Amino acid sequence: MQILRPALTSFVLLSAITGILYPLAVTGIGQAAFPDQVNGSLIRQSGQIKGSELIGQQFSQPRYFWGRPSATAPFAYNGLASGGSNLGPTNPALKTAVEERIKALREADLENTAPVPVDLVTASASGLDPHISPAAAEYQLQRVAKARGLQAKQVRQLVTQYTEAPQFGIFGEERVNVLKLNLALDSLKP
Repeated sequence: MQILRPALTSFVLLSAITGILYPLAVTGIGQAAFPDQVNGSLIRQSGQIKGSELIGQQFSQPRYFWGRPSATAPFAYNGLASGGSNLGPTNPALKTAVEERIKALREADLENTAPVPVDLVTASASGLDPHISPAAAEYQLQRVAKARGLQAKQVRQLVTQYTEAPQFGIFGEERVNVLKLNLALDSLKP
């Protein structure tokens, strides 16, 4: 009995500190210092949530830029199932998937004979990547401009405007957020 009381007291006290006080403190500090990030980096337009700038979305219409393929299942860009496909470069299933994706890109733009950028046919490590490379955006530019009745120059200006620099100027490469770019395209008039 002498050991049980201090053990229960310690359990209750540590549970309160680590299970209640610490999470409340971290959440409060996060809400004060980084409210956008703590709430999911949501993109709002006309008061409606259009998505998160951190999670890719499925775009398949020719009038939109397409993002990296999603490796999540059972639904594309499922944040609850984040993870890569784990298919190695010699796996026949990866080769088949890449060939099918190249075929879909070619069928969507029959005039485009340029090499397909790798990020348009392979999933990222998380399977949720919201970005494509500027080369992947350039590859799709003519298709999107034609489908929307816009000049390629107009669309290229938007791509340039939505191209993000490497993090802190040194980490990673330039990238284009597909959702932000497609929302900007939707606001243009042909």
